[in-house]
Amino acid sequence: MNVTPERMDRLIAACDPEEAGDISDSIKEAVRNVPRHLFIPSVGLVVEEGEPYLIDQQADPGAWWDAVYSRSIIVTQLDDGTTDLSALRGDSTSSASAPSTVADLLNHLRVEPGHRVLEVGTGTGWTAALLSHLVGGQGEVTSIEVDPQVAEQAAKNLNETGFRPRLLVGDGALGCTDGEPYDRVHVTCGIRTIPYPWVEQTRPGGVIVLPWHPGYGTSHALRLEVREDGTAVGRVVGYAGYMMLRSQRPRPSLNQLPGQERRHYRVALDPRALGQLCAGADLAIAALTGCLSHTTTGADDRGEYARMWVSDPDDPRSWAAATWRPDDLDYGVQQVGDRPLWDEVVQAYAQWVALGEPHWERFGVTVTPEGQRVWLDTPEVMLSSA
Repeated sequence: MNVTPERMDRLIAACDPEEAGDISDSIKEAVRNVPRHLFIPSVGLVVEEGEPYLIDQQADPGAWWDAVYSRSIIVTQLDDGTTDLSALRGDSTSSASAPSTVADLLNHLRVEPGHRVLEVGTGTGWTAALLSHLVGGQGEVTSIEVDPQVAEQAAKNLNETGFRPRLLVGDGALGCTDGEPYDRVHVTCGIRTIPYPWVEQTRPGGVIVLPWHPGYGTSHALRLEVREDGTAVGRVVGYAGYMMLRSQRPRPSLNQLPGQERRHYRVALDPRALGQLCAGADLAIAALTGCLSHTTTGADDRGEYARMWVSDPDDPRSWAAATWRPDDLDYGVQQVGDRPLWDEVVQAYAQWVALGEPHWERFGVTVTPEGQRVWLDTPEVMLSSA
């Protein structure tokens, strides 16, 4: 079965978050010339609203083609390859990202013919092929993948297209000095702490685009421009949910160690409220506390519950949890470790309110050899390290 014009038109429409022509014509042309199906395995796991489900090219070719040429995320690996996709459950560790997200990040990257591009996270190889099309014959694309099996399959996929980006296996956080200075650095994995080697390896005026996940709340698209002084400065430009860079995956223990005190108290604030904030509040809390967060739901012998967790990424001995139950008039909080994390999150939320509840578009980041700083409106108005 060939790619029908209807399927291709649907994919092009899916590349635009608003389906209103915001994605550049050069990116749409690249998508038309780099068939997505060449980068999708015969069996994949579609993740969208509702339950995940398998697509199988042999068992149901029509459904497979429809999913490939749609807005769907198609997971290609679970639990670093230790869990078969047929399990339908596990941590997604490699995928063909949603076309809208791929196109949006490329739009912010603004690749031009002749550019030298470093890609961090080869994945299926589709974005490396799109970048190769965009830079043309005079440009060069280097793509780094940490997982050897994923990298091997990407090389096979790319071989079908005729594009020949330079493919490396290694830790993308280190970048690649053999090829610098780059005009563009394109990152396809979630980043909490932006590695400075990417800044060092990019020419002044060059651009770095990445999915920034500071740890609290949602993930964001961040566009940085490298300056003559060796810093990179830029703003949050949208949303971008990607799997985390493997070396930056959060691993809070959330366990009480021997001798640690567990402090219990009750609060009036529904903990679900702090897990469902707008993106501006999430950014402020991440900047002011550096906390990681996640929410769990379930039921136990007391009935239904929702639990909001916050933890210190640099000290897994410090964490807090607040629990909602449907009949409670106030809510239980427990804290472990030296930092009063729940109190810090509440105070950071109050500070965001006091600042006038700034929208996510007002936030930016500066990256220096010493680390990264989050700012509001201008780089001179720093909030804190993140």
